[in-house]
Amino acid sequence: MAFELPPLPYSMDALKPYISAETLEYHHGKHHAAYVKKANDLVAKSKFANASLEEILKTAEPGPLFNNVEQHYNHSFYWKTLGPKAGGEPKGPIADAIKKAFGSFASFKEKFSKAADDHFGSGWAWLVQTSGGALEVVSTHDAGCPIRQGQRPIITCDVWEHAYYIDYRNERPKYVEAFWNLVNWEFANSNLK
Repeated sequence: MAFELPPLPYSMDALKPYISAETLEYHHGKHHAAYVKKANDLVAKSKFANASLEEILKTAEPGPLFNNVEQHYNHSFYWKTLGPKAGGEPKGPIADAIKKAFGSFASFKEKFSKAADDHFGSGWAWLVQTSGGALEVVSTHDAGCPIRQGQRPIITCDVWEHAYYIDYRNERPKYVEAFWNLVNWEFANSNLK
């Protein structure tokens, strides 16, 4: 079963002024597309040729196959985390779950932003739901994904430089602040158990 580059759920210029069309053209059209191509090449030559994405995410050994499949999953999830005319404070069950776990949205936002801002090198900041149902903020390095640790992703922020360098250069905190204007809380609600 071949992986496919999913189309963006919005137009290339829909996330302006926070993320430019140029960033999306490179990030989605080149970086993500390259992960999909490489993942397909590697999976076809492996014991995972007929495996599901979830099986590969949970059981592949560290290395090129794992990295490219994880990056495909992480990016596909990231595109859905973002949305035009989104952002602001959460609504619905996710708002209640955040308040229960972190005390307030402001406290959660500060903790998540710190995880994204302070992450050394390439990686991801995540809001996850543990197997016990609690919400936590975690970060993963490189292609890491919380599914590997039995956690359910709720939202993510890509903190690889290619996610923000065209628009923000080396100022990751400005990108992370802009991220909050794009968070698709409906998607977050759909990910809660």
